[in-house]
Amino acid sequence: MHKLLAQQVAKATDQSGSVDLDKLFALVTAAYEEADRDRRRTDRSMSLMIEELDGVQRNLEQTVVDRTKELRARDMELQAQNMRFDAAISNMSQGLVMFDAELRLVICNQRFLSMYRLENENIKPGDTLQHVLERRVANGTFSGNPAHYIGNICSSVRVGAPSTQFVELDDGRTIAIVRQPMTGGGWVATHEDVTERRQAEMKIAHMARHDALTDLPNRVLLRERLTDALTHVERGERLAVLYLDLDQFKNVNDTLGHPTGDELLRVVAGRLRGCVADNDTISRVGGDEFCIIQADIRDATDAERLARRIAEAVQAPCDIHGHLVMVDTSIGIALAPADGIDANELLKNADMALYGAKAGGRGVYRFFESKMDARMKERRALELALRKAFDNGEFELYYQPVLNLDKNAVSCCEALLRWHHPERGTISPVDFIPVAEDIGLIVPLGEWVIRQACADAARWPGEIGVAVNLSPTQLVSRGLLPAVLNALASSRLPARRLELEITEAVLMQNSEVTLRTLHQLRELGIRISMDDFGTGYSSLSYLRSFPFDKIKIDRCFISGLGDSTESDAIVQAVAGLADSLSMTTTAEGVETSEQLDLVRRLGCTDVQGFFYSPPMRAPDLAELLGKQSGRKVAAA
Repeated sequence: MHKLLAQQVAKATDQSGSVDLDKLFALVTAAYEEADRDRRRTDRSMSLMIEELDGVQRNLEQTVVDRTKELRARDMELQAQNMRFDAAISNMSQGLVMFDAELRLVICNQRFLSMYRLENENIKPGDTLQHVLERRVANGTFSGNPAHYIGNICSSVRVGAPSTQFVELDDGRTIAIVRQPMTGGGWVATHEDVTERRQAEMKIAHMARHDALTDLPNRVLLRERLTDALTHVERGERLAVLYLDLDQFKNVNDTLGHPTGDELLRVVAGRLRGCVADNDTISRVGGDEFCIIQADIRDATDAERLARRIAEAVQAPCDIHGHLVMVDTSIGIALAPADGIDANELLKNADMALYGAKAGGRGVYRFFESKMDARMKERRALELALRKAFDNGEFELYYQPVLNLDKNAVSCCEALLRWHHPERGTISPVDFIPVAEDIGLIVPLGEWVIRQACADAARWPGEIGVAVNLSPTQLVSRGLLPAVLNALASSRLPARRLELEITEAVLMQNSEVTLRTLHQLRELGIRISMDDFGTGYSSLSYLRSFPFDKIKIDRCFISGLGDSTESDAIVQAVAGLADSLSMTTTAEGVETSEQLDLVRRLGCTDVQGFFYSPPMRAPDLAELLGKQSGRKVAAA
């Protein structure tokens, strides 16, 4: 400051050495003003610097606050992720485990520990795979060789691709292990208890090849096993294929219900299992049909013995839901290599042999014969023609009169079905009725017979009745009563003029249901007769259980009259029994005057046979009845 003042004084001093005070004042004033300007500039600069520093500080503080928030947010997110990760790992249905490149445990979840009954304090990160396996050996969840197991894992991980392994534990559980190799070595693996899933898969696979009702092999497995068995035939062995079905099984379903039918099939399946050897195959191929592969037989007698065992086993009575059920079985047999070495061919030939057995009377067995092929084709053609015949109206009813011996007049006419084939001519009921039964046509065909018979009888004079035979299937059909009622209503035929004939064999099948139906029919006023009396085993018991209106004595007894005292005694006994029970008696098959005299003397009330009249068409019958009544009868 003094130096500046000295400089100002020097500037204000003139040459004489005098100080010009005004000049000095001006210089000092200017210096002070300059200094003041410099101070203000400095103050301004300081102020700006301070403001800038404040701004920087505020920005820095905000940055610190923001970064702190971000760090806290990231920390919270990381904690949340860790919590979610821990929750996910802890709540996984699979066990999770991770090992590093040195085969040391990195992490495992609680599910992994509990799955193998491991304790937390014994399994920790850093433990070796060897240690983990040893702990499992100790608690019984690992029974293999640890060193071998570890070697397999290392080999799989070195490949670098995911791998799956299924392990069966000693306690029956199945564990699926999926390993995913990691970069740099090590792997992560999931362990899942797939016991139920595997069992479900096995069940589905089993169901695909087995019948759900009987648990027997189905067609798929049958064909597989037959194909396999035929490879042994090519090496010199022999086998038999037995094709069988249950006779009249449909009646069981219709009368006792499908649950009873299903239970019967299970019973039959169990009986079949008891008949065959361990290396044989039993298959349910559909409905009531079964097929058996009898392996490694010596000759046809082995198959024959098996067929007899099966027939005896199946026909034994069985109690199902309180019902005593009896069925027979028909069996067709094809042999390999004699009857073929192809699965399809053998099954077809066994099926044809089965048709031969059924045609032979059912309840029997038949071996395949080459001529059966022709018969089978004939049978197929007959089935097709029979279906067309029903639609084309090729059936006609013939009537055979029944003569009342007291009045010497026709009291009833039996309706007999005839089939007029456009090419083959008239086909016997013996040939087409069994076929109609098999293909399910007998019920609609039988209903047509009832309608037509009632319509024809409504034109006959007086109280002449009409008799219609009922098949076993028709009798147990739920549609029988409605069909009868409709036929009577549409024809206006009084119920007392309709007579329904059943055979004793019908009563032997499902007698409880059959008798209930017969009582319902009789309550309508319809007459019920037993046909072919004496040819069965329980005729007298059925006479006691149901009040028949008529007994028809089978023609086999009538043909022996006069030549056999036994036949005479039987006819007389039946006639006397019927009279005591207020029943009429018809002798069937009367063909001579001598037989007519005998049955009259032995007590029969009615006769039927060629001696009086063969079966005739409706117009011819109308003419006969017109002559008897003395008035013209309208033909159908």
